[in-house]
Amino acid sequence: MATETSTNLTYEDYVNLPNDGKRYEIIDGELYVNPAPNTKHQRVVGNIWFALESYFREHRIGEVLSSPIDVVLSSTNIVEPDLIVILAENAIITERNIQGAPDIVIEVLSDSTRRIDEIAKRKLYERYGVSEYWIADPVIDTAKIYRRGASGFDRVAEISLETGGAITTPLLPGFTLAIHEVFAD
Repeated sequence: MATETSTNLTYEDYVNLPNDGKRYEIIDGELYVNPAPNTKHQRVVGNIWFALESYFREHRIGEVLSSPIDVVLSSTNIVEPDLIVILAENAIITERNIQGAPDIVIEVLSDSTRRIDEIAKRKLYERYGVSEYWIADPVIDTAKIYRRGASGFDRVAEISLETGGAITTPLLPGFTLAIHEVFAD
């Protein structure tokens, strides 16, 4: 289960956290500690990464990076999304971390991170200008796609194994990821 502390931490505090194998994030100055994800979670992350990596090898318009990687949205908002997509024109990749909002952020839900990913991080990514936020739920085999609209994120799709369908995005012309591939074992 993710734990939270009540202090106003910054990136400077974050880089001084122990390298103990735990996943640390700071959202609005609050420290969150997440346990390692389960195997189904990691399979889903791998399936999405593989599809995106294959796309970028062919199209060369950006790249996909996987956790652990620090995404520094501000001095008090540092997250480690499961996957991020950064288009070539978005010059936010540094040698040390990502400085700013990725174009697409993808989180795969775990029991311990469900509430944080669906509420706190969705609001955070919306506030900092992420263009799309994908949430994959391996418990109910569903993906939700949020896209930046005129007044923030709009949920533009909810795709499940039950209904079928595929993840597409105008940010990646020609990219299609069938939902059954997302949740394949």
